[in-house]
Amino acid sequence: QVQLMESGGGLVQAGGSLRLSCSASSSILKLNLVAWFRQAPGKQREFVANITPDGFYTNYFVSVKGRFTISRDNARNAVYLQMNALKPEDTAVYYCKVRDIWGQGTQVTVSS
Repeated sequence: QVQLMESGGGLVQAGGSLRLSCSASSSILKLNLVAWFRQAPGKQREFVANITPDGFYTNYFVSVKGRFTISRDNARNAVYLQMNALKPEDTAVYYCKVRDIWGQGTQVTVSS
């Protein structure tokens, strides 16, 4: 069974940066579109960004556009989410998703 693993979350002050990583137990990442989602306490899970298998096309949720950058390294079978200028409202558990497979999530907390 394929597993996705996120890492890189943590506690950061507003205006700071974090880089999240998503890796997999198989080569599934390099062959598929990969997306990041997030879920804040008491809220529905929401889309953050995605990237095509070749890395040429990306999409972002409007509130993160210009601050977050999704990228991938197919040689390392990894997808990244660089998050800059973080705001308290970015606080959430961040998940990566490939097809119908979800990772366990990584907590991002932004203090004001």
